[in-house]
Amino acid sequence: MDFIWKTEPGAMKERSVPLKDGSVLPLLYFPMLQQTGLVRHCFTTRQGGVSTGMFSSLNLSFSRGDKREAVEENFRRLAEALDVSKEQFVFSDQTHTTRVRRVTKGDAGNGLAREKSFFDTDGLITDEPGLMLSTFYADCVPLYFVDPVHRAIGLAHSGWRGTVGRMGRAVIASMKREFNTRPEDLLCAVGPSICQDCYEVSRDVAEAFEKEFPGHEEALFFRKENGKYQLDLWRANALVLEEAGVKKEHMALAGLCTCCNPSLLFSHRASRGKRGNLGAFLMLEERK
Repeated sequence: MDFIWKTEPGAMKERSVPLKDGSVLPLLYFPMLQQTGLVRHCFTTRQGGVSTGMFSSLNLSFSRGDKREAVEENFRRLAEALDVSKEQFVFSDQTHTTRVRRVTKGDAGNGLAREKSFFDTDGLITDEPGLMLSTFYADCVPLYFVDPVHRAIGLAHSGWRGTVGRMGRAVIASMKREFNTRPEDLLCAVGPSICQDCYEVSRDVAEAFEKEFPGHEEALFFRKENGKYQLDLWRANALVLEEAGVKKEHMALAGLCTCCNPSLLFSHRASRGKRGNLGAFLMLEERK
């Protein structure tokens, strides 16, 4: 697909997965994570599904007004492409918190194969193979975490509230507590999301970042003549990870803007709220 990349493509790549019905499902992935051999992961586009209208076509949200049977078929296709069952997905319940939950086999199917059993949770971590951690997007920032030493993973949703609340640090702290993860061992990726050129925010948001990231104002935002600010969530999340102890060489930034690519990715800003959801997915493989 002809994406508009904000940086040189390479940190993230695309593959088209053939399905049994003869169609293909395009998925995005990070070579850095794939090369570990420890995880199965992807980030979806809006292509390859059956939803129509403003949800066209791989909408992964049951709550935005799309037909349930269409969303279920979209997940069936995704499950086939990832070679998993719907019982392996574990959905977050995103409300722009920095709350992180350790999930286990007891959470398998949460949100897809069965009703959600936990809420207000924007980050998921596990050290149990076979659980497909699942978070959802239409401009906010996906964060992927892989600990190759302790064989543990994390996946988190970070909008501006999560970012200023340092969601990345919260995930790392949770992984350290639960799995003895060391930040310097982590491989982390910042997924497709809205870029600084597209993300205009109000003064109160800029002031929140100024307070949380003193000395980094020039790197994170600039003021415009209309009194609004352009905020760089990519850089802010990278800074959160760096200050939490993640090595720069262990980080991958997708450099792909949802708002710059509205025909290929769902964007809340570009569509003015008339859209479906993209998904980030991460699973720890069974030991070979």
